[in-house]
Amino acid sequence: MTPLPASPETKAGDVAGAFEEFNRAFAAFRDANDARLSEIETRLTADPLTVDRLERIDRALDEAKSRLDRLQIKAARPPLGAPEPRGDDAPGLAEHKAAFDLYVRAGEASGLKSLEAKALSAGSGPDGGYLVPPPAERELLRRMSAVSPIRAIASVREISTATFKKAYSSAGPAAGWVAEAAARPVTGSQTIQELNFPAMELYAMPSATQTLLDDAAVDIEQWIAEEVETVFAEQEGAAFVNGDGVNKPSGFLAATKATTAAWSWGKLAYVPTGVAGGFPAANPSDMLVDLVYALKAGYRQNASFVMNRKTQAAIRKFKSSTGEYLWQPPAAVGQPATLMNFPVVEAEDMPDIAADSFSVACGDFRRGYLVVDRLGVRVLRDPFTAKPYVLFYTTKRVGGGIQDFDAIKLLKFGLS
Repeated sequence: MTPLPASPETKAGDVAGAFEEFNRAFAAFRDANDARLSEIETRLTADPLTVDRLERIDRALDEAKSRLDRLQIKAARPPLGAPEPRGDDAPGLAEHKAAFDLYVRAGEASGLKSLEAKALSAGSGPDGGYLVPPPAERELLRRMSAVSPIRAIASVREISTATFKKAYSSAGPAAGWVAEAAARPVTGSQTIQELNFPAMELYAMPSATQTLLDDAAVDIEQWIAEEVETVFAEQEGAAFVNGDGVNKPSGFLAATKATTAAWSWGKLAYVPTGVAGGFPAANPSDMLVDLVYALKAGYRQNASFVMNRKTQAAIRKFKSSTGEYLWQPPAAVGQPATLMNFPVVEAEDMPDIAADSFSVACGDFRRGYLVVDRLGVRVLRDPFTAKPYVLFYTTKRVGGGIQDFDAIKLLKFGLS
């Protein structure tokens, strides 16, 4: 069976059509993989033609999922210009929007200077610039949540300082049982430590011609958001996974790792597959079960799997003892695929399966990972550097790191 062509609805950009195409591709994948497994059972080897067909359908399935993801993100983008702000702050927001629009189009900054002075703004950074209107900032962050996989499942906190500090208890107060009349010795006290989440600067520099800026039909706020949302999401998504904490957030894979038996606070525990660069030949899905149950019950209830598309393609072939596929496609448009009934989050910055790689994570990321957003997205207009283009140096400050080291577990493709 060859990969299925895109339906007319999909070509027209219809999300429902893309979802139907994805389900048809998965059905074809399931049939081809069942045929491969049947040949292995009867002949001890699979027909090369069957393997080749399965690989082609597998690629078609990945392409269908990518197309569905793009259409869902695009469909979730409302225009920034509507609705108009309402409530007590509406006049101020409308004034800020008008002043920002004038600054971007013509470089006139007096209106924004006056507004930021009235608001007692913390002031511009070393590179200058002005804050975008709050509705545009909120919409940009919402769009980034739809594109950035880790941001979508992590806790997100807005801060007004350079660093967010969070206290945690590394050792609780001692307690014990005593008899009714026995002495009560003094117990050990609780140990409180501190986690720091500094906000690092992330920037993009979209450009536009003056002709585009002079066009009154162009919504400037929407244009800037569309230009920077994807690059911001890609950069922070990579940092949330692998960031070393130097001028960028600390990724969860950058943490010190230990086996579940040797785990202590400050480390992420992992479960080894026992095979360098792969799953065991016999009962490979048992490793996923071990990974899930390495989590405590409180974390397991809201857990998600995190892996890239290649790793997901390998796991798609796994079956339960009753012959059911462990990986299941989304039940409806807008919902994630599931693995053993847990949501699967695709993060392309997760490593491919290789010797000693940590290619699969499972945990409650809402409790385990924290993203901090420094309030304010700043834009600096530069009409001189790249004439005839006008550059818009756009910056936001974001940080991130692990806040609960017990909430996330990793699968290591290694011997121990």
